[in-house]
Amino acid sequence: MPKIIDHEKRREEILYQALQVFADHGYSDTSLSMIAHACGISRPTIYQYFRDKEEIFHVAVKKVTGDMFTQYGAIAFDTDRPVADRLKDICSDIIMKGYANRDKLTALADVMVQRKREGGDFSDIIMRRTVKLNILFKRLLRYGIDSGEFHPVSVDDVSTQLYTLLESFGFQMALLEHFNPQTSVRLITMFIENLSHKQD
Repeated sequence: MPKIIDHEKRREEILYQALQVFADHGYSDTSLSMIAHACGISRPTIYQYFRDKEEIFHVAVKKVTGDMFTQYGAIAFDTDRPVADRLKDICSDIIMKGYANRDKLTALADVMVQRKREGGDFSDIIMRRTVKLNILFKRLLRYGIDSGEFHPVSVDDVSTQLYTLLESFGFQMALLEHFNPQTSVRLITMFIENLSHKQD
């Protein structure tokens, strides 16, 4: 009896293993053969799922960020909780997940630098994925202002500041040996609490 293959599960396994290989070896030094070996399958089998390693990287980034946004959407619309708490939870989770996966963040930074040197660019995929986070921040900030929980502020400016803080922490995680995630969580928590009328 032929073995039944769960193609969706195999595709996810390729994406997961590819991120590990990218993290270990960098984008340029990673080959499809290395990814196939990590998955315990042949290189021709990879081609049944992906065109090349660039497509694997694109899809992996989309999957990771997509899963996160689904979770953060659920937090954002939990209207039984103060808006400030929802914002803090989302930002704290981004920092802690990033820290737990700093090898992948390093690989992502490595890929972007290498592609830039080669005349390519992955920043478009990152920007498209993070636009959703900015929209989520703006929506929560408007809820906070409309409900009277937050001071009237420029939603665009504060959303950009939140995103820039998180982006800065992401680069620090990827590049600095002694990064302290708890300090970053405290900083962003203070930033969010300063929006609240409770600080008056």
